[in-house]
Amino acid sequence: MREKLEEGFDFIAGLRSGCDTLGLPSLDVAAEERLVAYFRELKHWSRKINLISRGATDQEILVKHFLDSLTLLPLLSGERVHLLDIGTGAGFPGLVCKAVDPTLKVTLVEPRLKRVSFLRHVVRTLGLSDTSVLACRVEDEEMLPADLGFTHITSRAVSEIKAFLDMSHRFAGPGVQVICMKGPKWEEELTAWKDSASPAGFTLHSRTEYVLPVFRGIRNLLVFEPVVCEE
Repeated sequence: MREKLEEGFDFIAGLRSGCDTLGLPSLDVAAEERLVAYFRELKHWSRKINLISRGATDQEILVKHFLDSLTLLPLLSGERVHLLDIGTGAGFPGLVCKAVDPTLKVTLVEPRLKRVSFLRHVVRTLGLSDTSVLACRVEDEEMLPADLGFTHITSRAVSEIKAFLDMSHRFAGPGVQVICMKGPKWEEELTAWKDSASPAGFTLHSRTEYVLPVFRGIRNLLVFEPVVCEE
């Protein structure tokens, strides 16, 4: 049974308007249809398991989860992109980006088994290939070895820049980019990271700021690259 949308809410119209407001590329019809299917499955499964905030409106889900995730997509450029999404939860941002661009290779890491079941269901429902859902924590070197060829690493679940860079360090070879998705307090976290013993391993490559439509939430994408030591 397809989950009903709230009265008066048009997911695709909101998606198109949001992408335009954020300056993101327009999506093709197939991508829009995959996101609608994903959205409906998310609403349906959320009636039974904890995937998103209880009581979130359709508009909030679209903006704060789907559009927020899509701000990552312009950074996933290059050949043979392989995105590692740590603590992906209900698939944000990694599975949303994959639904829009099926050419991406994506590894989703999520320790909570009910959420893993949901993610695997969505992957099957959308017919996505090159998508791995690992039921483990990022520290599990047996299930998540460091040599899987990741080109980009991200997470919306890790609260601080320092903690995320520390846990990403074992995957960070030459050319790998670590993308921190942060709110308006990014400068405080960046200062705390610089004042710690960790900053020698990475350098800040770029920062992009977005203001999410409707709710006006400020999002910053900070891209870090590993420091390569020359012999």
